Amino acid sequence: MALLLAISAATLLGRSWTACDVGVNNAANSGFLLWLFIPGLWTVLLLAWVAVGALLGSRPLLHAFVLAVTLLGVAWCVISLFWEGAASPPCPNGVPPWWPSFIPAPGF
Repeated sequence: MALLLAISAATLLGRSWTACDVGVNNAANSGFLLWLFIPGLWTVLLLAWVAVGALLGSRPLLHAFVLAVTLLGVAWCVISLFWEGAASPPCPNGVPPWWPSFIPAPGF
């Protein structure tokens, strides 16, 4: 689950960078996402998984809910750190054109 979430987050981040023309070029951006972002996020998510499991291991329903909320929250925070669409002319408000308006864009 952590690897799937890390790959999904990298895909979302890569597509937003491409739509907003952020970064050097697609090759440089994809190299960062593939070799640094996915393994780093995967490690952080696995550590969060282990921490939640250690704290709530004997309560399966609570464990599943807290695990889902924690993993999604960590992934959202990590995406927010690298969401740089605000500085580019193609995305004047910092959000790609395909981003749904009912979901708040990542960012702090």
